[in-house]
Amino acid sequence: MSSKKFLPPNHSAVPRNFCRLPGGYGVVKICVSGAAETGYCGLDAFEKAKELGREIAKQGGIITSGATTGFPLYATMGAKDECGFSIGFSPASNEREHIETYKLPLEYLDVIVYTGFGYAGRDLLLVRSSDAVVIGCGRIGTLNEFSVAFENRRPIGILEGSWETDEILRHIIEVAHRPNNNIIYDSDPKAIIERLIEMVLKEKEETKLVFKNPDAWSATGKGAEFIL
Repeated sequence: MSSKKFLPPNHSAVPRNFCRLPGGYGVVKICVSGAAETGYCGLDAFEKAKELGREIAKQGGIITSGATTGFPLYATMGAKDECGFSIGFSPASNEREHIETYKLPLEYLDVIVYTGFGYAGRDLLLVRSSDAVVIGCGRIGTLNEFSVAFENRRPIGILEGSWETDEILRHIIEVAHRPNNNIIYDSDPKAIIERLIEMVLKEKEETKLVFKNPDAWSATGKGAEFIL
């Protein structure tokens, strides 16, 4: 695999719609989780993944992924079709290990974070660095990312399709007896991204602002107030 990074034609300049969201809350980062090998996912997996990526970019979000092949790569390709911005979290500790040991691509990724923590550690950092997670056709790694998102109360969108992942996750949630209002299901990529962004913005507005943080430092001295 070549180490030369491929530059998509739609991303040869700064995007006109550079990932800005309204309302002053900054940028929403949406993780796309799915199988690196999609041979069993069904004929519509490729286009569904690309449509997810397109919608993330169209709606002002940044796409995050495991810097891998398959479903997440297709989604990243879709985001680049709309001049979106992409961040990949690699299990490798550097670019050479990413390419030669893990056999993972550099294409369609604007930034790659080399975690050096293997697949399991990569999954943790990926999910915790994202505001929401959308899950497509997947395997055991996708289930791991779902578990991390579930435990960290991230908004989760489960994309329904010709694969069985959505049915498996629905069963796991039902038998787990752990109510979670942050999980939604939809077969429409546009609708699921719209709903996830709405959930993230609402959560940011209600719970993610830190006021008068006692750990904050200021040169103004005592009694300083902060909104971080």
